[in-house]
Amino acid sequence: MISVTVGAKAIPQYRRLYEVLRKHILDGVYKEGDLLPSENELCQLHGMTRPTVRQSLSTLANDGYIRKHQGKGSIVHNLPREIGILSVSGTTSAVGDRDLKTRIIVKPVLMPWPDDFMFTLSLLEKESGCIYMERVRLLEDVPIIYDISYIPNINLPRITARQFENKSLFRILRDSYHIEIKGGDQRLKAIPASARIRRSLNLKKDQPVLHLERKMETNKPGLFLYSSIFCNTEKYSIFGRF
Repeated sequence: MISVTVGAKAIPQYRRLYEVLRKHILDGVYKEGDLLPSENELCQLHGMTRPTVRQSLSTLANDGYIRKHQGKGSIVHNLPREIGILSVSGTTSAVGDRDLKTRIIVKPVLMPWPDDFMFTLSLLEKESGCIYMERVRLLEDVPIIYDISYIPNINLPRITARQFENKSLFRILRDSYHIEIKGGDQRLKAIPASARIRRSLNLKKDQPVLHLERKMETNKPGLFLYSSIFCNTEKYSIFGRF
């Protein structure tokens, strides 16, 4: 993959174009129903090969920003007013420029895996331990997601020292460690909320909470990310392509 270097970071060219087009869509430069420039035009404008441009457009389509129509091109498709927790692009990318905040409940800390962990772990994962973190995500000041992350401690130097307040975990992994989320497995179930989750998400006493257990595949062979997520779906539903 052809890359460009920004400071000490190498960003794949397809991702650079993806971010430019995504920003233009979120900022309203291209509105719902608009055609993006053609593949030829994007190649000429950004000095990229056709396969690179196609990869950028395919990623935009997979994340729900455009629909590709044979004979027409790439047509902008506005994301619903919902939470993209099921999307490999992550919550921050999915909600766009809306007021999304992250409150750190437990700062990243290195610890052994829980004995009753929700997924089967490899021997390397067990030996390496995990980086554990708890966050609450607020959209327009409404607490919507309680996110418990388990990241295998495999070649992630100084990750516990990084600032995650109001930051995207996926973006930090992508920009600082060149880790891309490719897909994964997840289990969803409505369950009674514990007292801690109920307080954190402002749930009523008998109000259920949507619980997601996720195992996410990355572009690094053998490296998976895990999370246990509790969602308050009273105001916002969730959607995504996975």
